[in-house]
Amino acid sequence: MKRFETITRIAASPATVFDLSLDVDLHTASMADSGERIVGGVRAGRMALGDTVTWEARHFGVRWKMTSRISAYDRPGMFVDEQVAGPFKRWHHTHYFAPDGRGGTVMRDVIEFAAPFGLVGVGVETVALGRYMHKLIDMRNVHVREWAEAASA
Repeated sequence: MKRFETITRIAASPATVFDLSLDVDLHTASMADSGERIVGGVRAGRMALGDTVTWEARHFGVRWKMTSRISAYDRPGMFVDEQVAGPFKRWHHTHYFAPDGRGGTVMRDVIEFAAPFGLVGVGVETVALGRYMHKLIDMRNVHVREWAEAASA
């Protein structure tokens, strides 16, 4: 299993960043390069505790579907999305939002994931998937920052 963290500083309140991070429209826009689209569950707006969404996207030249659920929710401090069906053996993403002391937010993402297929999956995690997932989260966070800062301007 792989684990990584990212830190993103955003010039907007934790509540604004929290709400935008749960917005499926923002997520879809941030993943445009992979053609990600919603095929089930919440189809527009902000998700809440217990909500699910099914995404379909193309990664590594293969079309994938993943259903995730918001399994923990403490606005505006944190929420968790985790896979309930899809390509990973495990996907658990905790989003943290803390005030930065200057009116902005320190957003911290903690991602734990495991590929299927035993030792082959571990090899894929090590060689390519870890870097790829980190890049996707970074791209998403750029969108969150841009939308949050525009909303706060």
